[in-house]
Amino acid sequence: MEKLLKFVRAILFYISVIAMGAMLAIIFYQVITRYVFNFSPDWSEELARMLFVWVVFLGSALIMGEEGHLAVQILPRKFEGTAFGDFLQICINVCSYIFIGLLIVQGTKMTRTMSFQTSPGLGLSMSFVYFVMPLSGLLMLLYLIKDSIRIYRCIVTRRQSACEVPQQTPPAE
Repeated sequence: MEKLLKFVRAILFYISVIAMGAMLAIIFYQVITRYVFNFSPDWSEELARMLFVWVVFLGSALIMGEEGHLAVQILPRKFEGTAFGDFLQICINVCSYIFIGLLIVQGTKMTRTMSFQTSPGLGLSMSFVYFVMPLSGLLMLLYLIKDSIRIYRCIVTRRQSACEVPQQTPPAE
């Protein structure tokens, strides 16, 4: 699973970099054509906006894979290694599963709903823009499963080591 997640991370990274570069080039082109030639192509703003949406959602999945999301860590750090800390980690994970589930389900509904509408500048189906929601949700789900396995292993390892009876050394003669 680790190889799959590294591969997904690499793909997300390169797609994000390419999309950010394309977005920058399109916006630069738009500014130059607007102020120098007094003309702005219809498709440029629309494409930049679509790329921005894709970068945000795919970037969210990428950051989740690197455990870099902004989070309040006061309680988890304070109670780390305790039963309450374990309970807190499980609650945070459950909430993450709920959020990602909503993102996948509602994103899929939005993708289907918007399939009839086309963008005016590019003529693309608007479902293309909304498709990134369930896609990024699935990618986030992969990383959340990895995190859940890590939390489970940590809890089990801690309990086993706490339950082990320390071996007594025989008295020296």
